[in-house]
Amino acid sequence: MKLDHTMIRILDEERSLDFYGRLGFQEAKRARVGGDTATVIFLEPPGGGASLELTLNDGRTEPYEIGEGYGHVALVVADLDAELGRLERAGITPEKPPYQSRPGGSKICFVRDPDNYRIELIERGSAA
Repeated sequence: MKLDHTMIRILDEERSLDFYGRLGFQEAKRARVGGDTATVIFLEPPGGGASLELTLNDGRTEPYEIGEGYGHVALVVADLDAELGRLERAGITPEKPPYQSRPGGSKICFVRDPDNYRIELIERGSAA
């Protein structure tokens, strides 16, 4: 068994594709679904792995409640400082400076997408 994809609902296709494109995702495929009431866009992460499905429901203008059960989508990066520099130049800033999850552990930080979903960036530590 392997993870295939994670789906999140979005309000603005262009804004979301721009954000995830700046993270390095590339559109892999799209389709109309739900009796032609929604568009799904599958994005492939840099380096491969499970896809991210963005679902845009026709006519939806009110933000979705993220809920207290949702946490974040996590992406592993080789060099967090370099990645944050690249993202800063692309207009994406972290919620707060990177920090270690525990001594010797991974260095992490979070950014938010246009629909307020948290994205964790992880640089694996020696004890990870």
